[in-house]
Amino acid sequence: MWVFLRSYTNFSRKTIRLPRWLGITSKDIQTPKSKCGLSKICPNNFFAFKISSGAANVVGPSMCFEDEIIMSPVRNNVGRGLNIALVNGSTGQVMKKDSFDMYSGDPQLLMNFLTEIPDGTLVLVASYDDPGTKMNDKIKMLFSSLGSSYAKQLGFRDSWVFVGANDLKSRSPYEQFLKNNPETNKYDGWPELLELEGCVPRKVM
Repeated sequence: MWVFLRSYTNFSRKTIRLPRWLGITSKDIQTPKSKCGLSKICPNNFFAFKISSGAANVVGPSMCFEDEIIMSPVRNNVGRGLNIALVNGSTGQVMKKDSFDMYSGDPQLLMNFLTEIPDGTLVLVASYDDPGTKMNDKIKMLFSSLGSSYAKQLGFRDSWVFVGANDLKSRSPYEQFLKNNPETNKYDGWPELLELEGCVPRKVM
């Protein structure tokens, strides 16, 4: 547990800062930094993550895992459709990452990718522009098996961010979904971007 020593002692009308009195300088007392800019520090045996979906068809999505930006427009490794990163659930090592064009691409590429996910793998997903046009029932079923509650609803230009795993026995708590709706869209033709952050438990072997 991190503790800050901020006690003060009054002595002969002087205030003595306790850390200095103990020979501790301000440089020795450091505020712990959360990974990926989270609002809290993840406990032991948890991984920190932050995912943002794309903003319309202008700004691409981004993914941070354990303080490493693994996918982003700056890294030039995101694309229209679904952006997916696979992470070893025990070590936190990024195993694979790719983007799949769900508007004019081949959905078989995504199906092959999803069916070849090794055991004990975390799956991070972020949408960009249009994630749903080529979304068929097989792909929806595969995402549902990873713990998604919204994959079956995913359609044209919807916003979606998700963290799942291939051995979940229940629905993942790490998911956000926003339907493309002309009456509520923040952007012209697209809903607003979504952000998802948290601490996902490490898979202890």
